[in-house]
Amino acid sequence: MKAIKASELIEALEFDSEYHVTRVDLQNGCVVMVDSSVMQAVEADDEESLGDLPDWEKEEVEIARAIAADSGERFLSPPDKFDFHEYRQMEKFIQRVANEKAADQLWRAIKGKGAFRYFKDTASRLGLLEQWFAYRDEAMKKFVVEWAETHKVSIIDDTKPKSDS
Repeated sequence: MKAIKASELIEALEFDSEYHVTRVDLQNGCVVMVDSSVMQAVEADDEESLGDLPDWEKEEVEIARAIAADSGERFLSPPDKFDFHEYRQMEKFIQRVANEKAADQLWRAIKGKGAFRYFKDTASRLGLLEQWFAYRDEAMKKFVVEWAETHKVSIIDDTKPKSDS
């Protein structure tokens, strides 16, 4: 089993989508992503659809076949955005905001429809957006490290600390 880069796990978490199947490839030490339609065609054994793919997608078909054939020893589902709970991270961030008026505005921003957009707009207006992203990035890094430990996956911390420039 090869170690996985923390940055790849973070990227998989950030770009989690229903349009892709993402797996941690323990054999090769990387995160792989396959278009959902390719995965569905492989699982349905739809060779006609797979034969019509351009050459650059042929490698993706091979990865999809390997995922479909895996017994759970090579590929592992990475953590997803629902596991991370970004909304909870916003709540934790607000609790750390020292300025009560700013914190109150952020609490109001996360209530109701459009909470993520309103939160970011409010944080930007208050000059807290960079602090929010730094907090979220660190929380995401900690989350993937804990995920890796729980799943006994070796991890390489290739993330760079944010500079205070």
